[in-house]
Order: sequence, then C-alpha cells, then structure tokens
Amino acid sequence: MPKIPALNSKELLKIAKVAGFVEVRQTGSHKIMYNKELNKTLPIPMHNKDLGKGLVRAIINQMGLNTEEFLKLRDRM
Repeated sequence: MPKIPALNSKELLKIAKVAGFVEVRQTGSHKIMYNKELNKTLPIPMHNKDLGKGLVRAIINQMGLNTEEFLKLRDRM
C-alpha cells in the first residue's frame, strides 16, 4: 500500500472536488461536501496546518476511494 502524503485542507478540498464532491455549506471550521452520485456527505476540517495521516486516510475511506485511486486523483491536479 502506498504511503499517504501529508496534506493540508486546501489540497484535500481540491482532490474532493476532482472526485465529484461539491461544497454544500460550511459549519464552523469544517466544509461539508456532497457527492450526488454516491449520495455521500464528506466533512473536511479547514485548519491552517497539515492534517494527520490517520485523518486523511479516514477521509479517503469516506470518499469511497482506496489509496491508489486517491493518489491518481492527486496527480491529475
């Protein structure tokens, strides 16, 4: 399994948009994304520092992607 790189919130937000998620609203320091095709809601914390690898892995799982698919989307940006 490839390693997950350190990402900040803005990079993760861009990748989620490439994956088909759109921003629905913002609640506090979290942007709430939604994918109509998958019928999934995805909260992304908007902090000024890099997100932990465990949190990034959890968000990838919530997107319905595996690590390789996520890294391919990241490379397309």
